[in-house]
Amino acid sequence: MIKPNPNHRVEYDRRMHRVLAYIDVHLDESIDLSRLAKVAAFSSFHFHRIFAAHVGETLGTYLTRRRVEQAAARMASQPRLGVLNVALSVGFGSAEAFTRAFKKHFGCVPSFWKKQRPAPWFANSKMGQTKSKPGQAKRRRAVYSRAMTKTKLPPLQVAIKSRPPVRITYLRYQGPFGDALGQFWQNEVYPWMVENNLLGVPRYGVSHDDPQVTAKNKCRYDAGLEVGPDYVPSQKAQVTTLPGGLYAGTQFKGTSSEIPAAWDRILREWLPASGYQLDARSCFEYYPVNGAFDEKTGVFTAELCIPIAKL
Repeated sequence: MIKPNPNHRVEYDRRMHRVLAYIDVHLDESIDLSRLAKVAAFSSFHFHRIFAAHVGETLGTYLTRRRVEQAAARMASQPRLGVLNVALSVGFGSAEAFTRAFKKHFGCVPSFWKKQRPAPWFANSKMGQTKSKPGQAKRRRAVYSRAMTKTKLPPLQVAIKSRPPVRITYLRYQGPFGDALGQFWQNEVYPWMVENNLLGVPRYGVSHDDPQVTAKNKCRYDAGLEVGPDYVPSQKAQVTTLPGGLYAGTQFKGTSSEIPAAWDRILREWLPASGYQLDARSCFEYYPVNGAFDEKTGVFTAELCIPIAKL
């Protein structure tokens, strides 16, 4: 009997991480199975089954979900974009095909979504089985809008700057954002940092999904540490490079439960009127070495960074 080799599992995971990262960057292109199999260095014949086993969705379902979720996030943060432009930007060949896929996933057409403040559409429905009607979605969005405007907040102070590429090693979390992420950093990431001598380096929290449009159990987040070109990751960790370029950043001070609302403000309050738009890079939290953290209250400081390009 052949015993499982943990090194083989590590290599398998790293290949699949490459595939998911490739998909996120190339959503506006035609992506077929053979292309992704080459990225993963797996056989095309078996890749569809391997992908479904790893992700829990078929390749076609996953690509459609990521495209309509990306589209929903873009329409929320860039309401002046036309439906056709949004459809083309995420890889649909026509507005009609995009509208069909969007309605099947979210339960309403894109034009309706654009008119309303986005709220978690999946509160009372399952992935792929959305039963909500436009009227129900409208009521949920109205509640969300009132919550966002209930208290007067000071204007956001946003700085635009060019950031260099950064190589990071990271652990991936998948699930609800907020307090659960704070627990992930404390219970899994910090012990890993100590074990691998990664204390005293800048940290990054990379968000791959918008929790306003992606179901909570599918939101992905990478807790990363800056490393040099020769760093070899531990078995349970991955390595990637955060791309450089133009970013908009705002300072945050608060707890893990408060950070989703802070992200929402910069994406839906500042971005639409800024003259910029999101591009295909991921948003991230930057934690400098001298960042503050209060163990008693859980209050910490970070810079929230969103990747931007001119409209």
